[in-house]
Amino acid sequence: MRRRTHSRWHAVGLRAVVLGMAGIVGAASAAAAQPAGGVTLSGRLQDADSKAPLSYMTVQLLAAKDSGFVAGRLTDEAGGFSMSGLRKGSYVLVARRVGYRPLWQPVRIGELSPFLDVGPVALHRVPQALADVVVTAAADGVAETMDRKTFSVGDNISQAGGSVLQAMSTVPGVTVGQDGKVLLRGSDKVVVLIDGRQTALTGFGSQAGLDNLPASALERIEVINAPGARYDANASAGIINLVLRREEQRGLSGRVGLTGGAGALWIKRRNLPTIRPQFQRTPKVNPSASVNYRTGTTNLFLQGDWLYAPTLNKNEFATRTYDDGTVIEQQVKRNRETSFATVTGGVDHAFDGRNSVRVSGRFGREKILDEGDNPYFGPARQTRLRLWQFLEDEVKYTAYGNAAFVHRFPGAGHALTVHAGWSFHREDERYAFTNTLPTGVGRDSFALLSDERVWNVDADYVKPLRQGRLELGLAGRYRTIPANMRFFAGVNSVIDSAAGGWALYREVIPAAYGTYVYETSRLELEGGIRLEGVDVAYDVQPAHPTYRSDGYRYLQPFPNVRAAWKLDDAHKLSLFVNRRVDRPNEVDIRIFPKYDEPELIKVGNPALQPQFTTTLELGYKASWRGGSLYGAAFHRVVDGTITRITTRAPGSPILYNVFQNAGRSRASGAEVAWQGSLTRRVGLDANASVFERTFDAFTVLNRYPVPVLHSAARERLVSGNAKLNATLTASAGWQVQLMNTYLAPDLLPQGRIGSRYSLDVGAKATIQRGRGEIVVNATDVLNTNQAQRTIRGTDFRMVSTDFLETQVVRVGYGLKF
Repeated sequence: MRRRTHSRWHAVGLRAVVLGMAGIVGAASAAAAQPAGGVTLSGRLQDADSKAPLSYMTVQLLAAKDSGFVAGRLTDEAGGFSMSGLRKGSYVLVARRVGYRPLWQPVRIGELSPFLDVGPVALHRVPQALADVVVTAAADGVAETMDRKTFSVGDNISQAGGSVLQAMSTVPGVTVGQDGKVLLRGSDKVVVLIDGRQTALTGFGSQAGLDNLPASALERIEVINAPGARYDANASAGIINLVLRREEQRGLSGRVGLTGGAGALWIKRRNLPTIRPQFQRTPKVNPSASVNYRTGTTNLFLQGDWLYAPTLNKNEFATRTYDDGTVIEQQVKRNRETSFATVTGGVDHAFDGRNSVRVSGRFGREKILDEGDNPYFGPARQTRLRLWQFLEDEVKYTAYGNAAFVHRFPGAGHALTVHAGWSFHREDERYAFTNTLPTGVGRDSFALLSDERVWNVDADYVKPLRQGRLELGLAGRYRTIPANMRFFAGVNSVIDSAAGGWALYREVIPAAYGTYVYETSRLELEGGIRLEGVDVAYDVQPAHPTYRSDGYRYLQPFPNVRAAWKLDDAHKLSLFVNRRVDRPNEVDIRIFPKYDEPELIKVGNPALQPQFTTTLELGYKASWRGGSLYGAAFHRVVDGTITRITTRAPGSPILYNVFQNAGRSRASGAEVAWQGSLTRRVGLDANASVFERTFDAFTVLNRYPVPVLHSAARERLVSGNAKLNATLTASAGWQVQLMNTYLAPDLLPQGRIGSRYSLDVGAKATIQRGRGEIVVNATDVLNTNQAQRTIRGTDFRMVSTDFLETQVVRVGYGLKF
């Protein structure tokens, strides 16, 4: 590919995109609802002729159906008023003053915005009879936002005390692949945010650190299947937002907790001969503490978590069969010792009623020590062909800081927010290998040092309107990742030491967006567009044997439109269309080969390009007191599908796993979710999805270590998943939870993965007058969470099953003060 200069934009051009009507109306098992505390209604009364404010005038809000009093206020000196805590429904705004015609104005409180501004309301001095206003009320007990589902971490009893990744595995609509990636509707193109922001802790445009980040740090998890224009266009499958714990009460408050447990309680499958033992009875320890002090207009907060969790991270048994008759039986066993400590702190301060600032920071240190054994045997294990043993010593440091200034204009919800952030992530990785062959023993090692620095700034403007709101924003990000790999080859080395050296990743992303929301008693509309430019340069040292400097650029619009039609107070139909992108992450294009498996080597591809996705979805929601039903059908088309392609080097049994753009793929399917109570003590959440995945025929060229052409025919497979969560409220404050998860067989670009099933159980008791809590849980109690994976290459077939650690028992205690 032609090398592109970093200093010059290469416009790919603006493509016309069909703007459809769109929407996702929440999920049945979600707690996503109208904003906590209800909606705030604001406005300003003024003289119709002089435009002078009408100060200290009584304003009332009455229910439309019976004129019942709901709220009342006096206007301020500027004629402004504000009423908070309002629920969805139809109302009448009433204002009277001697010398003015009485005001009776219909007001509709909807679901799409937490703020509603009726704008300047003019009162006329000439009295005139006003015709009766008749408005039909449309209040119901369930009000939901259109774009997200929210799940309380505290309600997840069966995974309490574990990692964020384990907590996500129980969330409806979310699955976790065997490689530790989070999937939404079968796709791992998901971005994980912390408090609505991308950070180095969870990765920019990717997923990182989720298996070691303590879930005890979280308050709730938000799943956003239909991100609006204000979000980065990256991540076609959706966004998962992790909301950290925060206390709101005045004075000193906080929480302390301690969870302990053990995993790998017995051996699922015994090792192949001549290797070191698997981890057994691995300890789990998770202490956490948070403190909050709120006084006057200032709030201080501090939170700390530590997760120590050794695991049998991988225990994969595989058989490789080549077309020439060669058969290799192998095991990849990885004992991992992990500790992750995080500290978060910050301050919120309000200078006055209109200006406030929030400054926060977070520091994390993750220590990973991997001890691995990879034996390789010939047919019937008569001859050991190789024993590869390694020790990985890796430390990751993450720090980030954020500062946000908010200016509130007159009128509730009318605000300008300016945010600036900085992130740093260091990856300090050292490997030592012992390569035992029938002819001798070789020792190799390498060291990798990578420092990621990110600077970002954005501004968001929100203006509530009479029937909706307007959002405008600007954003910019600059990101650099210099990486240096040093190989130290020993005797009988298999390491490609010439593939080491330095590489530099640079990324510039400016963006602008606008969103308009309109709502009536029956119709909800939202339209937005994000114009995003991307300039990525990846510089490689000239001496690299295979790859050269490369990159990509584009300037494109990413629209989203959604619409919902309220059939009545309890039934809603929605339609949603959007276009998004998945940009290759730095590790996807990183040129350095990884040798944790010496005969299946993973390497990046600096020529990798973004994939673009268009999604269409039709949804239906029915609500009743104490429950709801949600169903959706969706269709997703991906151009330039990013995936790993495995090929064999000529004359060698070694396989090379390289990222490629594999052409067009599709996914079509449906999902349904039900939430309700079977009895007064038994609650049930059930959800299921089924989808057909299709990969069109494609041909790619793996260039490392030598060019190998790979072609694949068109493949199609129906897959899906189902989850059933039952919660029993027993006597003496106890709750018992059973979580069933089934993942159907799924399609891979070069093969398939088999089905999996898991049963998790947990129990929680509230003690000490609600201040204390005891939790006991166990995961994969039936030992069924293993799947067979089949990979087909040009001249080989590999079948594998990973018997990694999935069974963990935990006991925890938490105390609020």
